[in-house]
Amino acid sequence: MRSGVLPRTHGSALFTRGETQALAVATLGTNRDEQIIDALAGEYRDRFMLHYNMPPYATGECGRVGTPKRREIGHGRLAKRALLAVLPKPEDFSYSMRVVSEITESNGSSSMASVCGGCLALLDAGVPLKAHVAGIAMGLIKDGNRFAVLTDILGDEDHLGDMDFKVAGTTGGVTALQMDIKIQGITKEIMQVALAQAKDARLHILGLMQESASGPRQEMSAYAPRLYTFKINPEKIRDVIGKGGAVIRALTEETGTTIDIQDDGTITIAATSGDAAAAARARIDAITAEVEIGKIYEGTVLKILDFGAIVQVLPGKDGLLHISQITQERVNKAEDYVKEGQVVRVKVLETDDRGRVKPSMKAAAAEEGAAAPQAAVPEVVAQQQQQQQ
Repeated sequence: MRSGVLPRTHGSALFTRGETQALAVATLGTNRDEQIIDALAGEYRDRFMLHYNMPPYATGECGRVGTPKRREIGHGRLAKRALLAVLPKPEDFSYSMRVVSEITESNGSSSMASVCGGCLALLDAGVPLKAHVAGIAMGLIKDGNRFAVLTDILGDEDHLGDMDFKVAGTTGGVTALQMDIKIQGITKEIMQVALAQAKDARLHILGLMQESASGPRQEMSAYAPRLYTFKINPEKIRDVIGKGGAVIRALTEETGTTIDIQDDGTITIAATSGDAAAAARARIDAITAEVEIGKIYEGTVLKILDFGAIVQVLPGKDGLLHISQITQERVNKAEDYVKEGQVVRVKVLETDDRGRVKPSMKAAAAEEGAAAPQAAVPEVVAQQQQQQQ
C-alpha cells in the first residue's frame, strides 16, 4: 500500500492485496460541490461521495465501459457506509469529500480494497478521520454439519463457496457488513467464527495501514482549496451578490476564488492560495463597510460634471464632490483639477438616507496639513501664478 501516488490530486493511495488492486483518489470541495439527493422524503445534500469503478480489463475482459451497473453502485454504497462512521463532523471539517476507487485488477473483494484505499486517500488529502478503516471478505464451505470459514476469499472461492461475508471496521468495532449466501441459512456458530476471523484479519490490515499512514497529512495538497469563513450583516448579502449576480461573479473571476454565501451571512471563500483569499476578503469587506462621517478615504473619480465630480469612496458608496469642495481657491471647472479615474483623498462630511456621501478634498487636505489641490491644466496654472503675483 502506498499513499500520494498521484502528485496532482488532493489525495491518493494505491492498495494492493494479492491479485486485487484499487487506485483511490480523494478530492475536496466546498458546500457547492455537495451532491443534491432528490429522495422520496425530500431533497437533501450529501457532503461525502464514494464512486466505485471496475472496468472490464480488471478481470481480463474486453467489454464495453458504460454507465455504472448495479454491482458497481452497490459496492460503492458498501464502501461509503464503511467510511461514513469515521468522517469528521461538518463543524470540524467543512469540506465536501469525494472518493473515486478505480479497480485495476480483481481476484478477490474489490469493495473491501476500496475501503482500505479510500481510507488512505482521505488521510493523504488531510481529512482528520477518527480512525483507520479496513475491510475483509470471508467465505464458507459447508458440508452437512461440518463447515470451514475462509479468510480473504479469491474469486474461485467466492464462486464455488457458500457465503460471501464482507466485514469492514476499525480497531474498535464494525462499521459495515454485507452477506450473500447460497444456502438456506447459517448458524450462530458460523457467524461467531466468521466475525472472529474477520477481526483478526482486519486488525492485521489496520496495522499495516497505520505503518503506511499513521494519521492525516499535516499540510494539504497545494492544489486543494483552502476554506476561509467569516460572517457579514445579512442585510449586506444583496450588495455582495449584486444585480443578477454581477458583483459576486466579477469577484470570483477576478480573484480566482469560489465564494459561497449562506442566508445567515456566513461567507466561505475557497482558494488555492492565501493571497487570492485575502484579496477576495478585502473586496467583500469594502463592499459591506459603512461610510464613517469625518473619516478620510481614497476615492476614485467616476465622472466629471459642470458643478463638480462624482467620487466613489467605497464600492457602491459614491457622492458629489462639489466644485466648492475641491480647493480653497475659486474653481471654474472641476476638470481643471481632477480627471476621470484619478484617485483623490477626500473627507466624508455627511451622508443621507439613501447612502449618498458628501466628500471634500479641501477638508481632507486641511486636516492632513497637505498642500491644497492644484489645477492640472497649464493655462489655469499660469493664471493662478499671475494672480498670486
